[in-house]
Amino acid sequence: MRISLIGMAGAGKSYWARKLEEHGFTRFCCDEMIARRLAPELDRMGPGRKSVADWMGFPHEARYKERERRYLELEQEVVKEIVLYLDREAREDKCDVVVDTTGSFMYIDEKVIQRLRDLTLVVLLATPEEIQQKLLNDYIRNPHPMVWRDIFEKRPDETPMEAMARCYPTLFASRKAVYEKYAHICLDYYELRKEGFGPMEFLEKIRSVRCPGIKGKYWG
Repeated sequence: MRISLIGMAGAGKSYWARKLEEHGFTRFCCDEMIARRLAPELDRMGPGRKSVADWMGFPHEARYKERERRYLELEQEVVKEIVLYLDREAREDKCDVVVDTTGSFMYIDEKVIQRLRDLTLVVLLATPEEIQQKLLNDYIRNPHPMVWRDIFEKRPDETPMEAMARCYPTLFASRKAVYEKYAHICLDYYELRKEGFGPMEFLEKIRSVRCPGIKGKYWG
């Protein structure tokens, strides 16, 4: 089985990718692959261990736009690398693969996204509107790389936090539409968090909701 997990940061992509890895899947984590490519730049930031989030910063900071561009370049590189693996190797050995994408994967070249979609079952881990504030609070409290593109705009009378709070619903809605465009299957946020819902239930849920036209394509 070959699966790509998509959705907002906080949807549970990394959690489920690791759980599937424990069950024998080969895991590709785009965030980890980007971090390895950025390691020399992180080292140049000075003493102490620095993360990609530290390097990228928040959208109101002067360095942000250039680093956002660099991050997306690397994101495209790693997805291309994964696609190459899937195209050349996974098709032959039929190994189980799970791709843990970033929340911003939809901003890379559409041809690359479509190729990943051709080679894997794209599973959207849904995030309902009522948890938008929680996701934003988590981002501010425990920063992670976040691509805002041109959605973030700070007004003269706003603090950076106020601007993010105002702009985040627009970011959320725009991403939701694109996630749904590329997903083969969408899994419910609350069902994934039910007591006793584990990797076997996760896989069974995917098998039970195969969509027309792709039956059997990702199993075997």
